Amino acid sequence: MNVIQCGLGGMGKQWLKTVNESSNVHFAAYVEIDPATATARIAEFNLDPALVYPSLEAALAAVPADGVIDVTPPGAHKSIGFTAMDAGVPVLAEKPLAPTRADAQALVDKSTSTGVLYMVAQNYRYSPVMQTVKQVLAAGAMGAVGAVNVRFFKGPHFGGFREIMAYPLIVDMAIHHFDLMRFLLDSNPIEIYGKSWNPAWSWFQGDASAAVSADFANGVAVQYAGSWCAQGQETAWNGDWRFDCAEGVVTVVDDRVYTQHTAATTHEVPLVTMERQAQAYLLHEFYEAVTQGKPAATICQDNLYTVNFVFDVVHSFESGAVIRPRNG
Repeated sequence: MNVIQCGLGGMGKQWLKTVNESSNVHFAAYVEIDPATATARIAEFNLDPALVYPSLEAALAAVPADGVIDVTPPGAHKSIGFTAMDAGVPVLAEKPLAPTRADAQALVDKSTSTGVLYMVAQNYRYSPVMQTVKQVLAAGAMGAVGAVNVRFFKGPHFGGFREIMAYPLIVDMAIHHFDLMRFLLDSNPIEIYGKSWNPAWSWFQGDASAAVSADFANGVAVQYAGSWCAQGQETAWNGDWRFDCAEGVVTVVDDRVYTQHTAATTHEVPLVTMERQAQAYLLHEFYEAVTQGKPAATICQDNLYTVNFVFDVVHSFESGAVIRPRNG
């Protein structure tokens, strides 16, 4: 399977490595609008300069391709996605699906009307930690989940666009945790309320801390607390989780999974073994979906619930109101 990668900066390096390590997916071409970035990646990854194009249209006109990997900024996703899908070429795009609700819906509508696959790279689902939690909950021994508490605290100094975003924690990071909530609970939120703030010591211009409450359609109540300007005692990137269940508790602390049945001792659960993780898992799922017709989990039609979760949280921040999702 031959793919065109759009975007060689930032996360583009990770996808270059991921595809290069795959035995099934190979590069047909690359797209990068910034000459300096293109030059740097050509040198770093020994790319053929003749295969680096200034636009997806130019790349598609020059080389045959079975798929597009979109690692451009979110504002370019609609243009890249439409160009690829109009050409009948499936897309695997970095999250978020789109920067606005209208663009997200437009991409879903285009995928649905053309019948062309459009996947979103929600890679946090595909770690041994979260796959282990999924298996523990699905096994049923802990009983039904009643409530979930999630804590996430990090203090990264990224520089660049994240530090000038209005809601960097929620839009760029918590989208992973919100997607994990949907994945682990097999449900979608039906009522959302949130409050954001920015501590005096924050190096972010926008609100880098938040608390969110979400009630899900299956009756589970979720509480989320997080910050991207934590001054110590950081959590793992997955966050720390507590699932209060009918027959006990399941927790994730520092990427270790524990169970405790009612009145019993705490037991650490061995993590599942995965042949592929994160981006490698998603790339292989994309490959199987395109070449074998296997269903993919994070198609845009499903991911619309995750990105709208983010938009609804921001709406609650700005309005001070409880939000009832339009597609929940």
